[in-house]
Amino acid sequence: MAFGPASRLGVSLFDETPPVEWVPGRSDEEAESIIRAVYRQVLGNAYVMESERLTVPESQFKRGEFSVREFVRAVAKSDLYRSRFFTSCARYRAIELNFRHLLGRSPLDLEEMRVHSTILDTQGFDAEIDSYIDSDEYQNTFGESIVPYIRGYKTEACQSMVQFTHTFQLVRGAASSSLKGDLAGKSPKLNSLVIQSIPTPVISPAGDGATFRNPPVVSRTRLGVGAGEGGKVYRIEVTGYRAKSFNNISKFRRSNQVFLVPFDKLSQEYQRIHQQGGVIASITLV
Repeated sequence: MAFGPASRLGVSLFDETPPVEWVPGRSDEEAESIIRAVYRQVLGNAYVMESERLTVPESQFKRGEFSVREFVRAVAKSDLYRSRFFTSCARYRAIELNFRHLLGRSPLDLEEMRVHSTILDTQGFDAEIDSYIDSDEYQNTFGESIVPYIRGYKTEACQSMVQFTHTFQLVRGAASSSLKGDLAGKSPKLNSLVIQSIPTPVISPAGDGATFRNPPVVSRTRLGVGAGEGGKVYRIEVTGYRAKSFNNISKFRRSNQVFLVPFDKLSQEYQRIHQQGGVIASITLV
């Protein structure tokens, strides 16, 4: 069961698309659809050129030598995956993307991310991939025949509200891939949020491909210009900004931002936001 209306949460594509399952003996066309679904999920919705396709594992899957799970493993261990989501990414960004791509959810907490960091240190990349695919969670959820899918916005996939909100940091806007169209790029999105176990706002998306950005400050201390001992500081959630300052993002992408503003600056900040085309989603006292 989902926490709320899928369209309001921005995950309607995932909610309305049933899991893809392979049944041996089906046609070559259906085998191709399974292969495309695996590429789409494991490679984070990224485009795969014909020259990048894994022809040998694909053939092994079509001949029945590989189950869906083993084909997922082959894609995740490939040079294609490694170059996109491991060697070019910060460590904790790579780990959080592994959770998204292979288990369809966000990490539970810092300790879970540390476990995978230790696997990378002591056993290497291949063992890190195996730790997801050989887990009881993977086997119980996807088995041998179901293509992994995004499920972290559902109650059975989340153990806390913090983890639920973090899913939307990793999966926001099905039109964008795990890296392109994402304002975080190759930098970790959840690192500080996981360390401090801080939930993030879940706001209706501004449009297809909308993304969240981590708040610029995550400290729980009172902050803001002019915030004294008795001062009040407000947290303003803003959506609707065009990401025109990012060269690698389409100007039609929209992002959410967070501002911490002292009480005496609220009116001035309100006017500035609306002059720049932003839409205030919420104002809360820090």
